[in-house]
Amino acid sequence: MAAVLMYTSSVCPYCARAERLLNLKGVTAITRIRVDLEPGKRAEMMARTGCRTVPQIYIGDTHVGGYDELAALDQAGGLDALLHA
Repeated sequence: MAAVLMYTSSVCPYCARAERLLNLKGVTAITRIRVDLEPGKRAEMMARTGCRTVPQIYIGDTHVGGYDELAALDQAGGLDALLHA
């Protein structure tokens, strides 16, 4: 299974939804970068993704985006393929 990295914060309901969806897909290990605990990581996330909000999710080297993009990818049938690439 591909590595999953998620920029997240403790007060983000969309982060929790993204994690739930990934868990339903069999993802047991998510590398979490807490931007609320490490402000420098938010700057890193913004530079890397061009986005200001969390979650920002990477599957392998692919930037998926946030929860809405993750759910849309799943609905389109592409999430499983990306996770198992």
